Amino acid sequence: MSDEPASEGQQPARKRRRRRRRKPSGTARTQPTADTTTGSRAQAPSKTKKKPKPTPRKRPARPVQREISAGGVVYRRDGDDIEVVLASRRTRRGDLAWGLAKGGIEPGESHEDAAVREVQEETGYTAEIEASLGDTRYFYVWEDTRIRKTVHFFLMRHTGGDPDDRDDEMEEVRWFPLARARKRAAYRGERDVLGRAAELLE
Repeated sequence: MSDEPASEGQQPARKRRRRRRRKPSGTARTQPTADTTTGSRAQAPSKTKKKPKPTPRKRPARPVQREISAGGVVYRRDGDDIEVVLASRRTRRGDLAWGLAKGGIEPGESHEDAAVREVQEETGYTAEIEASLGDTRYFYVWEDTRIRKTVHFFLMRHTGGDPDDRDDEMEEVRWFPLARARKRAAYRGERDVLGRAAELLE
């Protein structure tokens, strides 16, 4: 490199410095982030107020009424075979249901007297009581009233009568083998009663 001074009019060569661009002062803008699954810009979750759940309205309690009835398992023997009487009536839905004869107890009437009377009215047959079969309990709703019913049943031996003399509410009265009657009876409580009768008769 020469030590001679630079000629007039010439400036010594200077190194060019790169000027860094200063970022504008103030709060930096945040760029919206991209949704990695769809590529669209993610949106901030909206704050929605949850609507309060409506409180369920309580139904007024149904009035409760208690009823006591009596009925019987009427049987007859033919050698070693045992048959019992079932009567059929229509349910509120129109279905045909087979069951034991039973009905309400009148004022001043005993359970036993009511059972004999109801058997004769609903089947046309007369019978004598031999033993108690206990009771069955259930409930049902009738005209918006909850009915709690207890029915006392008795084992009764057939003595006579005619099924044509029965009440009109019963569509048919028929003798069934005891084992078949236990399957044909429409209600579980009465099937249990027939089971107790079978224990005494067999």
